[in-house]
Amino acid sequence: MRQTDIAIIGGGLAGSTAAAMLGRAGVSAILIEPHRLHPPELRCEKIGGQQQIDRLARTGLRDAVFNAATHDQEIWLARFGRVIDKRPSQQHGFLYETLVNTVRAEIPPTVETIHAKAVSIRTSDDRQTIGLSTGEDISARLVVLANGASIGLRDQLKIGRPVISACHSISVGFDIAPINREKFDFPALTYFAEATRHRTAYLTLFPIGETMRGNLFVYREANDPWVRAMRRTPEAALDSCLPKLRRLIGDYSISGDIRIRPIDLYESDNVVQPGIVLVGDAFASPCPGSGCGTDKVFTDVVQLCSVHIPNWLVTPGMNAEKIAQYYSDPLKLECDAWAKGKAFTLRAVTLENSLYWRMQRWMRFFGRLGEGIVRRARETLPGELALVGCALVVMSVPAM
Repeated sequence: MRQTDIAIIGGGLAGSTAAAMLGRAGVSAILIEPHRLHPPELRCEKIGGQQQIDRLARTGLRDAVFNAATHDQEIWLARFGRVIDKRPSQQHGFLYETLVNTVRAEIPPTVETIHAKAVSIRTSDDRQTIGLSTGEDISARLVVLANGASIGLRDQLKIGRPVISACHSISVGFDIAPINREKFDFPALTYFAEATRHRTAYLTLFPIGETMRGNLFVYREANDPWVRAMRRTPEAALDSCLPKLRRLIGDYSISGDIRIRPIDLYESDNVVQPGIVLVGDAFASPCPGSGCGTDKVFTDVVQLCSVHIPNWLVTPGMNAEKIAQYYSDPLKLECDAWAKGKAFTLRAVTLENSLYWRMQRWMRFFGRLGEGIVRRARETLPGELALVGCALVVMSVPAM
């Protein structure tokens, strides 16, 4: 039986990041993951915004990730078939499998990777035993469960996964190209919903290498006819939910593997148990449209690997009292609450037609429009005149 301090089950973004951080810190760890390379999967396909970049930086993996990504430099914001702002962009795009395999390449050789499936687990206040599909057992002081929505081990541990919003949203990923032109006019584009009846939050287009990638976020049932249409006639389906998009970007074609992923929002319960912690999607699912998934992963892993695990390993045992410190971590609680709030706010602002939510939509629209006007004034007008114009715009546009 192999012995280690930390056994990580699952080599997706959360598990691979944990393995890289622990290995670099000199902590004895083993990563258990059946796939030598992460397979294609529709999940996070870009990182952007200073907060998200700062969270990535705390993992120590920012440079490696950005070296494997495409920085789009500038993003256009649009609605109703018109551009409302062009702003500098911090977005870095990649396919999810590229992201995960890049992070795996940063795991030090001191962390052994076992290509097998964890099929059983026994926990205690002292050491935990993991049974592998190869027949081997692993003994660890702590198990980090990072295997996403997989339920086999969770059931053995009686960890529940109550759904708080079934089919909360649907994410669609595809490649898109202009017709009869070499490239689109924009370097990257976020196009917001035109009307609630279209049940669409937004479309974001961004480069990955030489390919323009599309991520579309809608609110429909998994068996909605539109979902089937997106697979069979994707251009017509996209036109139906964003009717004025083509007027802005011109004729286009959608190609490649169209990936469609319905999302249930869930939060795990009965998680405070000796010897085991859940990170990332294993603990709670994010709404991809809210853009908070990587924030949750990086917050979970950074707090666990840089704060709690070093403290726990100093003293004997791995009882539930220690584990509870991770789930009550203020930064984790704050990030989880923020991501959950954003998920339900985005859905409501997309679908609801009460006066409050109609006002929210228009405030967001005019807020972005005002920012665009201010930006253009600063770029084109003489200094003092620009300051006066910006002040007038700020006074007249509602805050977001």
